[in-house]
Amino acid sequence: MKERPARVRWEQRTQRPLFVLAFAFAVAYAVPIVWPDASRDVERLCTTVEWTVWGAFALDYVIRLLLAERPAEFVRTHWLDLCAVLLPLIQPLRLLRLVSTLLLVGQRARVASQIRLTTYVGGSVVGLLMFGSLAVLSVERNSPNGNIKTLGDAVWWSFTTMTTVGYGDHAPTTGLGRMLAVGLMLSGIALLGVVTANIAAWFIARFEKDDVEERRQTAAIAELTREVRALRAEVAALSPPVRDEVEEQRH
Repeated sequence: MKERPARVRWEQRTQRPLFVLAFAFAVAYAVPIVWPDASRDVERLCTTVEWTVWGAFALDYVIRLLLAERPAEFVRTHWLDLCAVLLPLIQPLRLLRLVSTLLLVGQRARVASQIRLTTYVGGSVVGLLMFGSLAVLSVERNSPNGNIKTLGDAVWWSFTTMTTVGYGDHAPTTGLGRMLAVGLMLSGIALLGVVTANIAAWFIARFEKDDVEERRQTAAIAELTREVRALRAEVAALSPPVRDEVEEQRH
């Protein structure tokens, strides 16, 4: 049995620990937003956890790069991972850490063969709704003209935005909030396209399976028909005495 490459073994061993760290990041990101009156120590702890999780994913990328058989090809095929690692270094904004961590978690989920498409899409929807709500709430809460002031408003806005319904009762008023809205809308359209394509592929596969079974049965019937005709030809080739003897034996 051929041994798996070192990078593949590393990805499989670190998959669950990184997802646990991603959950810790979600909690650390949500606490200061949901609990705006938290103490400075709590905020400092949450910031430390956020940077630690991002550092773990960045270290994971570096190790995967070192273990790759062709590093240049790895960088070329995993350019989104590299962008996500470098993004928070451009400007120390919590939103950039959020975006980069989501991208890195998404990329690591794609390389996990045991994660089915339904689980991946479902997790993506929940993650985008949660983080989208928290992000827009943190941006719009202190806006003078903003109308997204509570977590309930933010969650409702995220639902209507991802489904591209857009009732208009809640809408971002800041530039950063509108960028978040664009990202959620594009993500919602993309996820809907994935689900639609998956359903269509299932129907096509089902129809192809039925078609293959029908062709198999048709071929079997044709083969049986040929055998019957061959037997008839053999009986017809028998001499009259033999046919009479056969008929007598039958009666």
